[in-house]
Amino acid sequence: MAGSLNKVQLIGRLGADPEIKQMVNGKSVARLSIATSQSWKDKASGERKEKTEWHRVVIFNEGLVNVVQQYVKKGANVYIEGQLSTRKWKDEATGQDKYSTEILLQGYNSSLTMLDSRSGNNGNSNLVSEDKSSLPKDNLNQDSSDLDDEIPF
Repeated sequence: MAGSLNKVQLIGRLGADPEIKQMVNGKSVARLSIATSQSWKDKASGERKEKTEWHRVVIFNEGLVNVVQQYVKKGANVYIEGQLSTRKWKDEATGQDKYSTEILLQGYNSSLTMLDSRSGNNGNSNLVSEDKSSLPKDNLNQDSSDLDDEIPF
């Protein structure tokens, strides 16, 4: 269909350490659970309210899987870009059709950016991976104060 777009952008925190698995074809896949929250003040009571949404993220891009495996941990603040995908399967116990909607990071339209140093990247919050097979090793141990305004790679 011409004129359609399937793109998701999220900023949130990981609720658990990433799950890395091997597929049958030998490639790795990463699964993340990302929480996004919104808060507001209830007009009737004046009380502060908050709602958290959980998002399943599946990463097939090998470069991004490597970054996630090495640097991203529970509690990490991340920005992701991907696309929505709904899977269908049969529940073995009940025989009913089940559905799961996930955000896929694969191909050239996906990216992952670590937004803070909590993810174990030695204070370098400027590590960005957009479908790169690996990050330059010489930039991983730099202190963030050593970086110019330009992306270091």
